[in-house]
Amino acid sequence: MKKIVFVALCVMMIVRMNAQQKPHYTQYILNQYIINPALTGIENYIDVKISHRHQWVGIQDAPVTTYFTIQGPIGKKDYKTTATSYEISGENPRGKQYWQDYEVSPAHHGIGMQVIDDRTGPLHTTSAYITYAYHLGLTARTIIAAGFGFGMNKISLDRDKLQFATAVDPAVYNSGIINKARPDLNVGLYLYSGDYFVGVSAQQVIPEKIEFSNNSVKTTAGKFVPHIFATAGYRFLAGDNFNILPSVMVKYVDPLPVQIEGNLKLQYLDLAWAGISYRHDDGFAAMVGLNVSNKFNVGYAYDYTTSKLNNYSKGTHEIILGFLLGNKYDDSCPRNVW
Repeated sequence: MKKIVFVALCVMMIVRMNAQQKPHYTQYILNQYIINPALTGIENYIDVKISHRHQWVGIQDAPVTTYFTIQGPIGKKDYKTTATSYEISGENPRGKQYWQDYEVSPAHHGIGMQVIDDRTGPLHTTSAYITYAYHLGLTARTIIAAGFGFGMNKISLDRDKLQFATAVDPAVYNSGIINKARPDLNVGLYLYSGDYFVGVSAQQVIPEKIEFSNNSVKTTAGKFVPHIFATAGYRFLAGDNFNILPSVMVKYVDPLPVQIEGNLKLQYLDLAWAGISYRHDDGFAAMVGLNVSNKFNVGYAYDYTTSKLNNYSKGTHEIILGFLLGNKYDDSCPRNVW
């Protein structure tokens, strides 16, 4: 068992240091802001999200990710009421009439903050960003947004969790924690309407090399690499009470092959939703969620991996809590984030 844990730990370290270094989010579709800063200020209210993800339960020191995000609009003069400002008996507030009457908001700014804590074995990364975006109407129904997030990454190595059969560099063999802080930059574009969205973003744009040696984290070996995300989705009406929302995400992280993930979300009125997700050559996920009043929402996802890790893992759990602050239009669910 110790050998299995050690091998799994080594694999996770290699993946994080040499390939995918940013966390994975099953429910990114509920908070695309976490992967694309262009969504800063996209809604009519201040949007707060708290999420916790425990990956590969049952494997010691498997990835655990927690994040907090807050973002909202500045100068958004959107005085029109929405269908969810009041309830109409027997009518879907996110039904045909609502989307037919959808109009873009005037040009406005957005500002936000992200704090992410990610732990994988002996590696611990804490990231914090301030984000900004500008939203500009292109047509009566389509808006384009551009944004960026600038902040710091602090990466730490806990040498107490490393055990080797042969001698290695004293920096990683002796007990204690070594760490390094570095600047980081994320950028993104997002095109959206009442019917669809298309986004592209890049995380970890500033290239830098890294090495654990001589009791410090040096920037002389290994490297941080950019993570490129492309997302797209479309909204279909299914009868009077349901919306069907298929979407896809394509991710590229050198030197990994392109990763493709498909999602299908079924929304009942603006009250509840359920969804499924498929990640190519990796696994499946199921999602459920609920809007509580006009102030709070919750989503849960369970991932089932189809890789060899399934022999040792009990799956992945992810929960996300959302709070709508200053929701003067009483939106029960987002208009532009799906």
